[in-house]
Amino acid sequence: MSIEAQDLDLLANDNRGKHQLEAGFDLLGWDEVTQGSVLASFEGDASDVAHKKSEERTYSNYNSYTATVASWRVIKPVYNRDICIDCQNCWVWCPDTSIISRDKQMLGIDYDHCKGCGICVEVCPTNPKSLLMFGEYSDLGESLADWPEKKKKEEK
Repeated sequence: MSIEAQDLDLLANDNRGKHQLEAGFDLLGWDEVTQGSVLASFEGDASDVAHKKSEERTYSNYNSYTATVASWRVIKPVYNRDICIDCQNCWVWCPDTSIISRDKQMLGIDYDHCKGCGICVEVCPTNPKSLLMFGEYSDLGESLADWPEKKKKEEK
């Protein structure tokens, strides 16, 4: 699979990852919001929001969908489509719902919300793993070129 095929434009909403969640920016911390405040997750009428894909919804600035935590990360998971068996383990175990999957097929990683914890790599059952951790600024092509070969089972 070509690198371009893996480099999908999965951030279809202009608001996606618009805000940085760190000190000094315009969002309040969880402990600074006035008690009893209601922070609407969506702009306008949200009555049909359950029937839309996440990238089709109109999120408010208070929703975590519009915020990014990418600046927290020092290492990132890189995904190799050629090895993936679409088991969905990474999707199930990701604490930040950063694995993008549609119709039980892994599509990529939401780097706006990925903190680089590596749980997706730990739960990947393939040999070699279809997700590996690389430096934050590593190039996708170089990362895929450095992918390890399949390990053969040792005879007893």
